[in-house]
Amino acid sequence: MSDITPASWTALTTLRTKAQAEGLGDALEETLEPDGVGVFEMEDGSGLWEVGAYFADAPDDTGLALLAAAFGAKPFVISEVPPTDWVAHVRRDLHPVEAGRFFVYGSHDADRIPDGRVALLIEAAMAFGTGHHGTTQGCLLAFETLLADGLAPGPTADIGAGTAVLAMAAAKVWPDAAVIASDIDMVAVEVAQANVDVNDLTARVECIEAAGFDHPRLAAQAPYGLIFANILKGPLIDMAPDLATHAARGGYAILSGLLNSQGDEVVAAYDAVGFDMVRRVEVGDWTTLSLRRR
Repeated sequence: MSDITPASWTALTTLRTKAQAEGLGDALEETLEPDGVGVFEMEDGSGLWEVGAYFADAPDDTGLALLAAAFGAKPFVISEVPPTDWVAHVRRDLHPVEAGRFFVYGSHDADRIPDGRVALLIEAAMAFGTGHHGTTQGCLLAFETLLADGLAPGPTADIGAGTAVLAMAAAKVWPDAAVIASDIDMVAVEVAQANVDVNDLTARVECIEAAGFDHPRLAAQAPYGLIFANILKGPLIDMAPDLATHAARGGYAILSGLLNSQGDEVVAAYDAVGFDMVRRVEVGDWTTLSLRRR
């Protein structure tokens, strides 16, 4: 697998209100299916909100123009992002992350592991979830809190695993639990497997390609005592009934990939399928939810 990412595309616009921006972000996810969407308040004192969408291929400029007009946004500025040496970028800019007992680091920081921590080596690669993003940190902190509350080991699934940092965290603290890491993107699965191997967890974490829970191995290991799902609001809501089916009674779900403003909607969707909210963690603009299956 090459360390150089191919060229990609961004589409950026601004709006006057948070509600407009969030509405446009949701509409982008549902209609144009970008690889990612971000909604942020601009930090220049203007009071404007920025919406950005990220695409592997050149986006539909007509579709973007129609969405911008529908939500009162400025026309999208579409830009091609040149190929990037992602590994060099990560090694230069990212530092170890501490989240409770967990210490997430790259090989260039191997000499900085504190005593007594659960060390998770994540090599720079083309997949989301290095541990530095607020959603991944939030999931690790939520897991830390459940462990402190006495969460017992059990079958664990990491849905949308990316680098598999969450699956590996579970495997490290629960050496006898069955752990599966799945992702819809085969590149992410390859990255997950590489990280699992370098952390000496090859026999402990099974990495598979799957859309949601659509894989016989995920069905075979159910019901799960713990399910991580660090994806996006829309897929989390769509997945709620299926996640509930695969969760054990009394089992837990740790959900993230959510802007702070999106948490309540996801809580409502999961309440409808039998989950109670246990705790909510905010790291910057991002929310992580801990839920328990009734």
